[in-house]
Amino acid sequence: MRVGAAGAERPVVTDDEGRAFGLAGLTDDLDGTFLAADGIARVRDALAAGDLPAVDIEGERVGAPITRPWSVVCVGMNYAAHAAESGAAPPAQPVVFFKHPNTVVGPYDEVLLPRGAEKVDWEVELGVVIGRRARYLESPEEALAHVAGYTVSNDVSERHFQLDPAVSGGQWGKGKCCETFNPLGPWLVPADEVDPGSLRLRSFVNGEARQDSTTADMLFGVGELVHHLSEFMVLEPGDLLNTGTPQGVALSGRFPYLAVDDVMEIEIEGLGRQRQVLARA
Repeated sequence: MRVGAAGAERPVVTDDEGRAFGLAGLTDDLDGTFLAADGIARVRDALAAGDLPAVDIEGERVGAPITRPWSVVCVGMNYAAHAAESGAAPPAQPVVFFKHPNTVVGPYDEVLLPRGAEKVDWEVELGVVIGRRARYLESPEEALAHVAGYTVSNDVSERHFQLDPAVSGGQWGKGKCCETFNPLGPWLVPADEVDPGSLRLRSFVNGEARQDSTTADMLFGVGELVHHLSEFMVLEPGDLLNTGTPQGVALSGRFPYLAVDDVMEIEIEGLGRQRQVLARA
C-alpha cells in the first residue's frame, strides 16, 4: 500500500492480520524500479525476518498502490455481456485504448465530473501491474510471469465525450482521460496469491447493486492480454493494465448516469473495496 497526502505517499506492507509495517528501509516508493528488482520478494523476506518497523496508518489517506505509471493500457469490451449491452459484437481480438497516467488517484479520493459532462459512468475492472519488461513474449504462460500483482481499478468514463462522434472524433480518449478518472487500490496483491481467472467483481451506486460478475467471463484472460500487447508495444515495470468491465454500467440504459454527490463503490474478491464521492470539477 501507499499512504499519506497526495504527492507525499509512503510505502507500507500489511500482513495477514492487518498490521502495517513501513518500507522506508527497502524503497522510497512502490514504482517500476522497486518491482523490477524483486521488491515484493525482498519485502516478504524482511517481513518474515521481523526486520520491518510497525507503523500506525489508522485514519491516513490511502493512495494508489503504485506511483504514477508510465502507461495505463486499457482493454474495451472484454466481457461478452458488456459488449452486448454496449450494442457491439464480442471483439475477435482485444480492443486497446489508453488513459492518461495522471488519471490515477487513490481508492477513496473524490472523482470529479468534468465540465460539459453528461454521461459519467462507472467500470469495475481487474487492474494488472507489470513487474518485468514485457517485449515480444512467446506465450500467455510466459506473460503471466511478467505480472507483479493485481489491484482494483475503476475505469471511470464520460460516454458523451467517448462515443458522440461530434465530440470524440471516433476516438475513446476524450471520454477516458479526464482528471481523477482512474481510482486505484487500495492494495497491490502479489501475483502468486491471486487466481486472476476466478475473481468476483461488483459495483454499487448509492448502495444499489450495479455490476456482479467474475473474471471467468473475460473474453481474453490476463496472460492472453499481456502476451498480445507485447507484440505491439513494450510494457514496462510499474505499468497498469485495465482488463475490461462486465455488464451493469449506465451505458446499458438500465441505470442513470452519475451526478454530483453520488457514491460509487467497487470491489474485487480478495483485492479490496473502493469508495468515491462525485464532485464537480
